[in-house]
Order: sequence, then C-alpha cells, then structure tokens
Amino acid sequence: MKVAISGATGFVGSLLVQRLHAKGDQIVVLTRNTTFAQKVFPSEAFPNVEIVAYTPNTSGSWQNVIANCDGVVNLAGEPISEGRWTLERKQAILNSRKLGTQKIVEAITNANPKPTVLINASAIGYYGTSETATFDETSLSGNDFLAQVCQAWEAEATKVKDAGVRLVILRFGIVLGNGGALGKMIPPFKLFAGGPIGSGRQWFSWIHVEDLVSLILEALTKPEIEGVYNATAPNPVRMADLSQTLGQVMNRPSWLPVPGFAIEALLGDGAIVVLEGQQVIPKRTLETGFEYKYSNLQSALTQILN
Repeated sequence: MKVAISGATGFVGSLLVQRLHAKGDQIVVLTRNTTFAQKVFPSEAFPNVEIVAYTPNTSGSWQNVIANCDGVVNLAGEPISEGRWTLERKQAILNSRKLGTQKIVEAITNANPKPTVLINASAIGYYGTSETATFDETSLSGNDFLAQVCQAWEAEATKVKDAGVRLVILRFGIVLGNGGALGKMIPPFKLFAGGPIGSGRQWFSWIHVEDLVSLILEALTKPEIEGVYNATAPNPVRMADLSQTLGQVMNRPSWLPVPGFAIEALLGDGAIVVLEGQQVIPKRTLETGFEYKYSNLQSALTQILN
C-alpha cells in the first residue's frame, strides 16, 4: 500500500509509520517541520518514507501527493492537555482539527486517482463527561468545548463520503505507551509521590498504543470497516484504580492524591481532560472481531513499564 499520514511524527503516528514500513508499504509523511521529520525517519533507516512539507490549514501543492495513495490517515491536531485554554489556544485546538481535516478532504476529493479510504482521528471527548453514564458509538454527543471540537472535526471528515471514499472515524481514548499521558504520570510515582488525580472517581478510558495502531492498520485494509469506532480498550477503569495499578506495577505507593485545584492551576480549563472523564465501551470495535493484545490495564502497564 501507499499511505499518506498527517501527524506522523507524533506519539501514535511514528509507531504507525514504523509498522507500515516493516510491512514494506510506502508512506508519505505530511509534516510542518521537515527537518524534525527527517530526524524521526532518517532515509537510511526508512527508505520507503517520503517526507512532504504541508500547511495543514491551507490549500497548496502538498495536496497533489494524495493522488496515487491507497489510503490517508489524518492524526494531526494541536495538543489538548498542554497549557491553559486561553481563547487563542481554544481556537488553535479547534482550527487544527476542523480546518486541517477540511484540507485533507479537499485533497482527497481533487485527487485522481483517489485514495479508497480516509482514517480520521477523533476523541472520546465527543461524548462529554460523566461519572455515571456509559457511552458507546451510538451515544449522543456532549455539549462542552471538547465535544463541540469533536463534532466539528467529524463533520469535516464526513464530507469525504461525497467523493465516494470509505470513511473510518476512530474516537481515541487516552493512549498509553512510552510517552503521552503516561509519561507525565510516571515521574511522581518514581519519587514515591504518586496518587490519584482529583476525586479518583472519574473514569479513565484508555487504549495501548500498539492496539491503537493495529486498529488503524485493520481499518486501512478491511473494506467492511466503515463509520465510527471507539478506539478504547474494553475495560475502562476509574482514576483511583489506574493509580493503584500503576503503583503496583512500579512497586511504588499510590496514596498521595493530586488535588484538583493543583491541576486546574496548571491547566485551567484543560484540567477537564483529567479531572472529569467518561466510561466508553468499544461496542462496534469488538463487533468487527478486532482482537486486543492489551485488554486489561495491568497487562498494558506491565508491558509499557518493563
């Protein structure tokens, strides 16, 4: 296959490139920073990778590389939980997803020949937050800022169907691996100062990065996979359980809670990502027959930390 990927140098994207490259596929890396991309994917180690400079929110000659690709994976977007949500930052979070997807869809629509599939990231923030509700792919959307971002993001992706292209929207849970959210949680535990964040009762719907990449690869190659799927493990946990399991795996105590006000002071509105959560079940994902390598938290954390 030949696959174009935006967000390819990120936590999920870089592993996806490695897995595709190992299979002998051709990869087009769409990046704002070609120098950084060349460091991540040096040509001697990644001869099948073509690095293309792109401007995610504007049309340009970069869109021409989409022609002759079999599939497109759109993972790009401003980080959500880094820094306070000023008005300017909220606009950047929205635009990077809405306009970025709009330009990817525009490129696919104008391509000749067209790719057969677009895999578009979204997030479980689509459902809003709740301590009591359970959400699957049929659940209604929430109405907070992140839910609105996900709605706008998915609405742009849906337009690719007008071009006769198969669309798969993956609503990512919190991705666990070497880096990402877990990378920020580990240091306090190493210092014997780890514990649950906030009340500890909020839900934590997660997925191991290896399973997420496997799900993307299945979505690329199986034409029967179409529509919206929750990219989460089948066993979400509460924050207190996450903390306890992380402590067990690291052989560290997990009794020192991080108060909600400390996270709010650091992140402002962005604290909602960790202080409130949602219990998300991958109902449609399981119905495809997808087999998780890491379906429970202990096995996922053990693999990552060891």
